[in-house]
Amino acid sequence: MAKLSFFPGFRFHPTDAELVCFYLRRKICQKLINPDVISELDIYKFAPWDLP
Repeated sequence: MAKLSFFPGFRFHPTDAELVCFYLRRKICQKLINPDVISELDIYKFAPWDLP
């Protein structure tokens, strides 16, 4: 997983509505989300105590 760098003070804190209306809707429609602020991770490849 690549480490993203943002400007100092950057904070990603979307509301539930923003996540559903923007991220999930675009993901279902297979549209790109740029910048890639939300990383995808297959949590089943890790033990619970090893999650990044």
